[in-house]
Amino acid sequence: MTILEVLDVHKVYDTSGSRVQALNGVSMTLEAGSFTAIMGSSGSGKSTLMHLIGGLTRPSAGAIRVEGQDLSRMSDRRRTIFRRRRLGIIFQEYNLLPTLSARENVLLPWLIDGRTSGDAERRADEMLALVHLQQRVGHRPDALSGGEQQRVAIARALLNDPAIILADEPTGNLDSRQSLEIWKLLQALARQSGKTILMVTHEAAGAAFADRVVVLKDGRVVGELAPQGGGDAALVAAGYQELAG
Repeated sequence: MTILEVLDVHKVYDTSGSRVQALNGVSMTLEAGSFTAIMGSSGSGKSTLMHLIGGLTRPSAGAIRVEGQDLSRMSDRRRTIFRRRRLGIIFQEYNLLPTLSARENVLLPWLIDGRTSGDAERRADEMLALVHLQQRVGHRPDALSGGEQQRVAIARALLNDPAIILADEPTGNLDSRQSLEIWKLLQALARQSGKTILMVTHEAAGAAFADRVVVLKDGRVVGELAPQGGGDAALVAAGYQELAG
């Protein structure tokens, strides 16, 4: 089943009297339960594309449909509600509140949405168990490693059972060991739990855990790679250089 459709999307920014074409006719789809990585150099448009898919801004032209709903046609308020309820977003910065426990940080999306439920804590604990933090539910961020904090952020992104999990450079602040743990976790969430994941990364080692890699250059899709989650960073790096070099 197709979860995401990006259809001939353009994005133009007007800055100080000049026009910058960040995206120039990008099209792609995501199937349910897939793990897709987007790679590209600085200025390729990958962050802009992630922001558009995340409903943080609208395209200048084209359409972005999540579960058949066109984000570009929604009002700002409706798009905000849709993002909060149907998209799970993981940032490079963990964005955890330092005074809250892991469980309380995971519950934030429901609290912001005004939702209360007797099962809320149970649901949060289930998500923390899914990311292997069942022994750390009561710990605050300063008692957790960087990798553990990012796993709390992933558990928070999973709370609403979102249509898509968007991961924007999720290992940018982690060392190689912790990065490997996060990439393997994202892969397991797709393969074993059926989550649909889209990850922006500049690291071939991380992209190698995805099913497919979409390569952007100068605001266009210039090709795709199919590592099929094999973890072969050298193969991805070579393919990326051939497409984007």
